[in-house]
Amino acid sequence: MAVSTVEPESAASPGHEPYRVSVEEYITFRRQGFLVVRGLVSPEDVAELKAHTEDLMQGRLPEQAGTTLEAATDTMSGTAVQALKAPPEHLTPEEKGDYFLRLHMLHRQLELHERYLLHPRVLDVLQALIGPDILALQTMLFLKGPGKPGQGWHQDSYYIPTHPDSLCGAWIAIDDCDEQNGAMWFASGSQHEPVYPPLSGYGFGDTQLDGLTGVKGVSNPDDEQNDLTRIADRYPQLLVPARGGDVVFFGGHILHRSKKNWSTDRFRRSFVGHYCNARAFTQWNDGDQADADPVTLGTNHRHILARGDTHLPFATPRFGTPCAALLSPDERRCESEYASMMMGDMESGLMGSTAADPTMVDDD
Repeated sequence: MAVSTVEPESAASPGHEPYRVSVEEYITFRRQGFLVVRGLVSPEDVAELKAHTEDLMQGRLPEQAGTTLEAATDTMSGTAVQALKAPPEHLTPEEKGDYFLRLHMLHRQLELHERYLLHPRVLDVLQALIGPDILALQTMLFLKGPGKPGQGWHQDSYYIPTHPDSLCGAWIAIDDCDEQNGAMWFASGSQHEPVYPPLSGYGFGDTQLDGLTGVKGVSNPDDEQNDLTRIADRYPQLLVPARGGDVVFFGGHILHRSKKNWSTDRFRRSFVGHYCNARAFTQWNDGDQADADPVTLGTNHRHILARGDTHLPFATPRFGTPCAALLSPDERRCESEYASMMMGDMESGLMGSTAADPTMVDDD
């Protein structure tokens, strides 16, 4: 079955050329559960991300000096983060390239990762799909080399719950990928499924629904051991090949997976951000609840307000990447989209509308 994608008019224009999501794209995202925007990230940006990733894999980044396997701590926020270590020096360049599989939350340690989490063209699409207010939650860097395993069927909201549920991933291809080197698969239509809760252990799900059974083996690449396989088998399973700079957007409910990298000389590297509507409440923070709100256990204050505004707390970017979190409350209010004010016509009884003015003061 063909995957529906849309080509942007200009993918490599200098600076930030705002990307406008089309009606076709909006419908495609809702209908098939994911959307591929070809060339959304420019070739220049992909080259920068690839070069930085290769330096990281070889242990050449200055931030990797003197690190160990243990967790590091962000001194600004007090947040525990996975240490950005270097591969052991005695390894060959080929062995160093094979050392990592994936790294989490590096936007709290690397300026470049913060910048790509807040990439303006990615945020343009997210604003249309789940916005207009966007909270940036997580980054992951996947470094799936030849022979490395894939990840079995799973739903991202199983790991990152938000209320209301508005989670969305943005998967940026660093390398070209296809079936041979482990491109992603989606069970198209499964975005309408509830989130299946764990039978035991870590995970979240829609436990309030009558008749919903728990699952085990989530993310296990062995289909016999993963209970979500039987759910995914109800739907068309679509392979999503991508070229560097393509971005795949997918909601938190859709079942997706990747398979083993069967190639002998090709990596399948990708940079993934996760986001939700900034008006949604979350208690998620990569497993660390050290400074959760003592009353609500909320952790919104750990995550960056990327676009729009919110009534909930939020974090500012550690490295100063431009985003809504750095604007004043008045600036955010004026830049936000406001609904029209509905006015009742006292004579006709019908409703009319006028543009809302966020600076207007009611004198009555």
